[in-house]
Amino acid sequence: MQKREYKLVFTGPMGAGKTTAIRAVSEIETVATEVANNDREQCDKDTTTVAMDYGEVMLEGGSRLRLYGTPGQARFQYMWPILAKGAVGVIVLLDGRRDDAVATMRHYVSHFVEVVGEDHLVIAVGRMDEGASSLAAYNRCAAELGLSIPVVSADVRARDDVLMLLEILFSRVEMAQLAAATEEEV
Repeated sequence: MQKREYKLVFTGPMGAGKTTAIRAVSEIETVATEVANNDREQCDKDTTTVAMDYGEVMLEGGSRLRLYGTPGQARFQYMWPILAKGAVGVIVLLDGRRDDAVATMRHYVSHFVEVVGEDHLVIAVGRMDEGASSLAAYNRCAAELGLSIPVVSADVRARDDVLMLLEILFSRVEMAQLAAATEEEV
């Protein structure tokens, strides 16, 4: 069996959990470009990613999954296509407590669907506390965009939840590849 390398991107607004998700599953010490957060109005946390996060997971058969996290601040949006180039897929992380979470999803999905395609996207909503928008609101947003993208609740601090997101994404990618191969045969 040929060992391969895959690239996967976690994206979303500042504070959505990209760094945390990568740390939850990475089998190497993660590389993070964290600096002091000077934008407390956007997100009240001590640090923020300014370039990218990086981690790795070894897959069955010896293949390697390289995990990249995008910066969440709008001023670093130029990094998104650089990090997404060649990615097998993108997981969009959202903070369900934010009032603008559904609109934020629309922004990220609209950008990344052009880069990787809808079959290579998964939406994960964290912090689904009382007062958070229901998953139905996110599903309506995807439908309004004409997309069929899985939207799930996930706690990115939990390794099993992040692994579930990876499984969902790879299942979608595999199904898209099978469908494309079937179309070629016809």
